[in-house]
Amino acid sequence: MKRSIGFALLFGMVAVAAMAQNQAGTSAGTCDRECLRGFITQYLDALIRHDQKILPTAPAVRFTEDTKTLPLGEGLWKGASKLRPYRQDFLDVREGMAASHVVVEENGTPVMLALRLRIENRKITEIETMVTRNKAEGALFDVEKLTTPRAAMNVVPEASQRMPRAELIRIAEIYAEGLMVGGNFDAVHAPFAPDAYRIENGVITAGPGARAGSENIRTQRVMAHPDISYRIAAVDEEMGVVLFRLDFGNTKNYGPGNALTLFEAFKIYGGQIHAVEAFMDIMPENTPSGWPDYEVRKPTRFSGPAPE
Repeated sequence: MKRSIGFALLFGMVAVAAMAQNQAGTSAGTCDRECLRGFITQYLDALIRHDQKILPTAPAVRFTEDTKTLPLGEGLWKGASKLRPYRQDFLDVREGMAASHVVVEENGTPVMLALRLRIENRKITEIETMVTRNKAEGALFDVEKLTTPRAAMNVVPEASQRMPRAELIRIAEIYAEGLMVGGNFDAVHAPFAPDAYRIENGVITAGPGARAGSENIRTQRVMAHPDISYRIAAVDEEMGVVLFRLDFGNTKNYGPGNALTLFEAFKIYGGQIHAVEAFMDIMPENTPSGWPDYEVRKPTRFSGPAPE
């Protein structure tokens, strides 16, 4: 009898220990917001130190800069010399994506870095970057205006204003639909907040402070982008931000055979788009992103809500 009881106790102890070990392993494999933010910090610190070996990367990690696959440690890694204060993070806990818009100095000169990391089991498995160094590369370029992240992009939506992931994406897609159609965003009934703005490469291109005729992002004139496509790079559900990688297609405005590529963030809550912020770079038209496993979408003709 004692032997049976002892065996039962031993079995129970082993089972509890195994369960605890399994839970610890599961916990170690997850990455919450601060974990994701920490990976961005680690990446940027390693970049400035020119020491990719200190990064917790998976054995098969891939690194691209401006769509080209490079050995980790090449490209901006060679000349990165300082981090400036501007850094706007986009954290997608569900998909393990840690993305950011950052201003970095390269050999003493400020450049714009769009960064996307994929984290799996506390390891970096994907590193996608885009670097814009000047106006010739970015069409617009006022990096000195990027000093600190704007308050509007960092508003924490109240619980009543938060929206499901699918709805955040749907509203961001209305913006892409508006660019495809052209004219102005009224054509697709884009749900902009009254004080909504857009900043591209540090330049206010729509909303308060923009040039005459562009003070209202909804009614501002925009060219048609019939070949526009986009990919979902990250969805920060807690902050209400959707980050797209967009290819504007050849609109014949960026030099022969060229197109504008953007990592563009949309601040969405309460059913409205409150802010749009983009880092962008000119690339040859139809340049693949370097990440073929992700779905590339084309806007539908119109799926927006009717105006109130």
